[in-house]
Amino acid sequence: MKLFQIEEPDGTPPDPDGPGAVVGIDIGGPEGSAVAISVGGNAEILPDADGSRRLSVPGLVAGGRFDVKALAELLLALRGRAERQLARPVTHAVIAASPLDERALEQAAGAAGLTLLRLVARAGGGDEAVAAAASLAEDLAPVP
Repeated sequence: MKLFQIEEPDGTPPDPDGPGAVVGIDIGGPEGSAVAISVGGNAEILPDADGSRRLSVPGLVAGGRFDVKALAELLLALRGRAERQLARPVTHAVIAASPLDERALEQAAGAAGLTLLRLVARAGGGDEAVAAAASLAEDLAPVP
């Protein structure tokens, strides 16, 4: 199922060599992590095939620091969810997370094939954090 079809104003498909979609990701706590897109300032959390909007990964934090491998796996799973929903590549993200280890977040994003546009401190939680990240991602999206 496609969330929506993206086309240029003249009806042609988007440039395949241009930047892919931009998403907001919330690296949540016990409630799990989520990925969202924003169009015109309206954020939508993307569910998986079962309709779940949050994904939990055990072992994400060890010794007060992010585990880079577990974090990269989480980002790959969320990126895959977004790509299936959008039917196009996802290449850029804004990530909202607790400020545990910025370097680990940067490394994990790179390992997951994401260009990190911005890291933001996770204020509040749940759906508000991912919606704010998605809205910021929309504003920072590279112009094709």
